[in-house]
Amino acid sequence: MAVKNDSSVTEFILTGLTDQPELQLPLFILFLVNYVATVVGNLTLMNLIFLNSNLQTPMYFFLFNLSFIDLCYSFVFTPKTLMSFVLEKNIISFTGCMTQLFFICLFANSECYVLTAMAYDRYVAICQPLLYMVIMSPRTCSLMMFGSYLMGFTAAIVHTGFMVRLQFCNSNIINHYMCDIFPLLQLSCSSTYANELVCSVVVSTVVLASSLIILMSYALILFNIIQLSSGKGFSKAMSTCSSHIITVSLFYGFGMLTHIKTSSDESVVQGKVLSVFCTFLLPLLNPIIYSLRNKDVKLALKNTLRKLRISERLGMS
Repeated sequence: MAVKNDSSVTEFILTGLTDQPELQLPLFILFLVNYVATVVGNLTLMNLIFLNSNLQTPMYFFLFNLSFIDLCYSFVFTPKTLMSFVLEKNIISFTGCMTQLFFICLFANSECYVLTAMAYDRYVAICQPLLYMVIMSPRTCSLMMFGSYLMGFTAAIVHTGFMVRLQFCNSNIINHYMCDIFPLLQLSCSSTYANELVCSVVVSTVVLASSLIILMSYALILFNIIQLSSGKGFSKAMSTCSSHIITVSLFYGFGMLTHIKTSSDESVVQGKVLSVFCTFLLPLLNPIIYSLRNKDVKLALKNTLRKLRISERLGMS
């Protein structure tokens, strides 16, 4: 992917979250702890799904991919964010900035589609339980994931391609901790109309399509649950959906709030704060949500820990 244009700007300076010196060290420690917990949490969940046969189901296949995306997503911007707390100037090259933008769009859009696939999976599991393994076959699940990554890749190519075409000839200071679309558009000295139009079309298409499928899936699930006369059946159905509902609510809730604009000064601060929730908090919360509220994951964790203890004892004997 070529990331070169005629712009006179060859590098950008990321301002980070704050310019207050007294907050740099506490924020560095806080975000470092968050980063380590995110990596450990998602890697642990991925390993549990990979190593335990009772988790080799379509639902956990999608969850594995969700954790993989969250893990990769955190790698894209966290190192540069941590550097902004310890360096006087956090510099990123033009190529590095466009690369970061590409991967941010890739993983954000892919996660949106993965969450959509998970909603459809829950619909089939609850409304078509006898045909679940037939409908959600390994081939179907693989194709759904391939489609999710392909559509995420396509959106990332479109966003990055239109961004590379812009001219950056004035300020090179990005008032953010990462190379996101709107902070970059504010620095361009050429027309950004096409970029804003493409952004609106792509985001609207992604959000509307995924939201429609998710809402339809849960509407059918709700209709099916209402028909259940058994309280036990109702409880079981809700327990399989609650983690996904929480994840979707957080993802779309913070995502929409991030793009709400008020006055210019307030918008910058608001955008940074809400972006922190989207980029740092959600990748950390997802494995926690699916672990604490899932008996299968808890059982798999206990079995894995027991096997590790047995292995250690055999190794010591």
